[in-house]
Amino acid sequence: MGHNMSMQWLLARAPGFQALPEEDRAAIFNFTFLWSLFEAQVMGNFARADLICAKADEWRDAGTLDADKYNGELVYFRQRYFSNGVFTHHFAHLHLRPADQPDLVRAVVDGTNNDPRDRLLTVMMIVWRFRNNLFHGEKWAYHLQGQLANFTHANAVLMRLLERHGQLAS
Repeated sequence: MGHNMSMQWLLARAPGFQALPEEDRAAIFNFTFLWSLFEAQVMGNFARADLICAKADEWRDAGTLDADKYNGELVYFRQRYFSNGVFTHHFAHLHLRPADQPDLVRAVVDGTNNDPRDRLLTVMMIVWRFRNNLFHGEKWAYHLQGQLANFTHANAVLMRLLERHGQLAS
């Protein structure tokens, strides 16, 4: 009953929630749980832009970066955020902050920077922005519509990072 009650409440009161297909809602719920697990098991219970950069450096130095494993997601993000030689309107909606390495993210997204550490860092920064935009409310402004592919790709990134770098990594 508890789950059903909160679901009913969200459907009744959260802006745009009712209009979301079940698949979209599931991807967003999964994202919140995967992010929480990622923050606990990979980031030592605390994620912040500079600490995410430090992780990417740590993995590069340890030889465990595996940047190519995130190529599918990077291709998706490049197509979403850069098209026909210009950054798309979606790029502004990421709300990159100064700490989020905006120049590096731009250079990777437009293809001028293909450094493995920077590619993985960019993928992680985009997922970090999804997390902040979702948890801090910006995403509610345009009702989470059209976010299914974003969260599906973000979830794939988080699962792979957890498998490779999480405390439960085998």
